[in-house]
Amino acid sequence: MSNGTAPDLEKATVHATSPHDAISKAPGYAVAARPSKIANPGTLGLFSFASTTLILSLYNAQARSITTPNIVVGMALGCGGIAQLLAGMWEFPRGNMFAATAFTSYGAFWLSYATIMIPGSGIKEAYAGNKAELQSALGIYLITWCIVTFFFLIVALRKNIAFIALFSFLTVTFLLLAIGDFAASVNFVRAGGVFGVVTAFVAYYAGISELLAAEDMAIVRPPLGVFTRRI
Repeated sequence: MSNGTAPDLEKATVHATSPHDAISKAPGYAVAARPSKIANPGTLGLFSFASTTLILSLYNAQARSITTPNIVVGMALGCGGIAQLLAGMWEFPRGNMFAATAFTSYGAFWLSYATIMIPGSGIKEAYAGNKAELQSALGIYLITWCIVTFFFLIVALRKNIAFIALFSFLTVTFLLLAIGDFAASVNFVRAGGVFGVVTAFVAYYAGISELLAAEDMAIVRPPLGVFTRRI
């Protein structure tokens, strides 16, 4: 007859905590740290980022001889900005700190970029007649985001190959665009546009992989190259 000894309590503890342990110790980092009824917002964030980045990058690369990127303002506000910001907010209750921070940060980036481009904000107009100062200011703006992206790249080294590629290309994109503004070089800006296009398609790839993973009867999920977590 049991008298509530330590082995019995130990068994009860194991059974009570095992579901959480199974989730927190699962390979990869796409799984929430705790059970959640919130659908994975990763694809929303990745598609929003990719679409806005693709449009602006094509403009920077002067596709179809386009040199005025103002059409991207609407995308930067609604898709890259608000939609991605919401994706970041939804990642927080899922316990995904990396995705929450990344989506929220880049959502804020697109909102700030759109604000700069909107004539009514008066930001660019404040540099009227002093193009060199405007380019230097934009260069500092872009190099700051290059640094932030490099920090995300460091963390991505523990995630998967797709995220490593995404943040590597994005870091180079910001760097080239910053140099383009500092040096007033069209060639560097165009090169940044080309790297931005590649970045966008890597984000699309990661997004479709996340979306297919959420479907029970989906086709085979494209691999992200997830690293197995050591326990």
